[in-house]
Amino acid sequence: MIVQISDGTVFFGANDVFENIDFTVNENERIALVGRNGSGKTTLLKVLTGECELSSGQLIKANKTTISYLKQNALALSEETVREVFDGVFSRIKELEKQIEEISKQMENDHDEKLIEKYAKLEEDYKYAGGYTYHSEMLSVLNGFGFKEADLDRKVSSFSGGEKTKIAFAGLLLSKPDLLLLDEPTNHLDLSTIEWLENYLAKYKKAMVIVSHDRVFLDRSVNVVYELEYGGIKRYAGNYSSFVEQKKNDLIRQEAAYRRQQKDIKRLEELIEKFRYKKNKAAFAQSKIKYLERMDKIDDPKKADTKAFKAKFTCGVRGGKNVLSLDHFKVGYDKPLAEVSLEIQRGERICVMGDNGTGKSTLLKSIIGEVEPLGGYMMLGHQIQIAYFDQNLANFHSGNTVLEELWNDYPDLDMYKVRSVLGAFLFTSDEVFKEVNVLSGGEKVRLSLAKLMMKKANFLILDEPTNHLDIISKEALENALNEYDGTILFVSHDRYFIRKIATSCLVIDEDKVTYYPDGYKDYIDVKVKEEVSKPKQEKNEKPLKEIKQKPKYNLKRLENEISLMEDILEDKRALRYEPEYYQDMKKMAELDDEIDEIHNQIHALEEKWEEAMLYEEEKNK
Repeated sequence: MIVQISDGTVFFGANDVFENIDFTVNENERIALVGRNGSGKTTLLKVLTGECELSSGQLIKANKTTISYLKQNALALSEETVREVFDGVFSRIKELEKQIEEISKQMENDHDEKLIEKYAKLEEDYKYAGGYTYHSEMLSVLNGFGFKEADLDRKVSSFSGGEKTKIAFAGLLLSKPDLLLLDEPTNHLDLSTIEWLENYLAKYKKAMVIVSHDRVFLDRSVNVVYELEYGGIKRYAGNYSSFVEQKKNDLIRQEAAYRRQQKDIKRLEELIEKFRYKKNKAAFAQSKIKYLERMDKIDDPKKADTKAFKAKFTCGVRGGKNVLSLDHFKVGYDKPLAEVSLEIQRGERICVMGDNGTGKSTLLKSIIGEVEPLGGYMMLGHQIQIAYFDQNLANFHSGNTVLEELWNDYPDLDMYKVRSVLGAFLFTSDEVFKEVNVLSGGEKVRLSLAKLMMKKANFLILDEPTNHLDIISKEALENALNEYDGTILFVSHDRYFIRKIATSCLVIDEDKVTYYPDGYKDYIDVKVKEEVSKPKQEKNEKPLKEIKQKPKYNLKRLENEISLMEDILEDKRALRYEPEYYQDMKKMAELDDEIDEIHNQIHALEEKWEEAMLYEEEKNK
């Protein structure tokens, strides 16, 4: 056991956040903390760090346990350089280096046995602390977050807010605490960085607690799930998909137990009513009343906290078949970021994918006219009406209430209609009088979607619409968009959302733009073929001293390739449960061969990675 909460309660004012919960983190456990927005997940993380105190109960930590916490909004770092930030992380190693250097100088003239023993002990401590590998690991993590070695000497203040968060995150990973707490770690990371992070965490040897709404990330990163619900908590073994299945089965069992108990309660109430006024049966009736009072009531699972907003996106007019034509359409600011040629037809749902900074959001803003294109041609189809969702949630008027924000856009509607729409998006009672500038991120997304729905546009352009939404709200949005009969162009890094929504994908890289007409599966299949077609790498049996030349491949690229291949492997494994395969022995055999080949490719890539790591270690000795 690393840390434990026993019978813990936290309340603010008269409201309990959670009550009498038991929560335990064991060594090497990788825990997901899930629940609706506002259920107390972040509060629980703060209790573990000591930032928030329990109102009652106990917090127990193992002796000398170190805990590090990545908040949703990482702190803005000072005027230090990135190298100085990381030097702080490796302060123990730096101190050992200094002591080893001092003793080495003494040993040049003094060969005392105690001095030699002290040197040997320091060297052993240095090795155990990661002294021989810390520099190469620092470069690996830095590369994983999209930085270059030259960035080490830049001041942190010169980076953007998102980059500062990544630097803080990198420092947190490198510090290797006994317990790593991550609150929405994938927010604002691009796909390749998320995949790199999954690969890094898979090899992380300490305990973790993760709060995230990224379902694929949780599936690949955790082996225990705790769910916060109704102020209580429950532990499930397995990843997120396993939790969903167990939860579904729990609800089925709970519903059966609830019905049985309700039937029993009704029978007892009838007996009480029948005998409570009869002299010779009054004691019997009284005992049944006490029995009912002591009974642990089973909650009705139909009243579970699964309430989600209800959106129905519709088209005011059908619009032309040809929705949008782009021909060598150049987007960017000072210089072109991407050049896109694309024909979008009515009913298509196209996801724009790519790393941060490649021009995804700029493409959307250029299409709606917010950013001037740098060249090329664009034509919007006949009677095409656009509604745009801004990931920055900047389309609100400061000081407006929720009610005013929607009603001002549609002044011809009556109060009943406006409040009905807001109610469908979970703004009820006095919540409609909250000012928009005090709304949470999730509430702002719901209000933006309500305004979007009211436009009845036939072409939705959405920039990261799932940011800030909890999982139930994401599922509600997925259902609404799948029922929409218009056209959608969207940017997202949520792989589960992409799989559910996209009929095709447009991938923007630094040097090219590629269209995948059959969606995310098409994109994955092409990547499989590219990886499988690469020549296999023969195993390098050479000892470390014989690796003298720098390998022709770098750590970041290899880590990204390994992460991608593991992503592909998971997708292929999932196909085993599809009727198309398990009902066809020939297809299943072919699928197994593909899976074996992918395993071989991952193995070859890992060998390359080991060689690159050995080179870095040798170089930095």
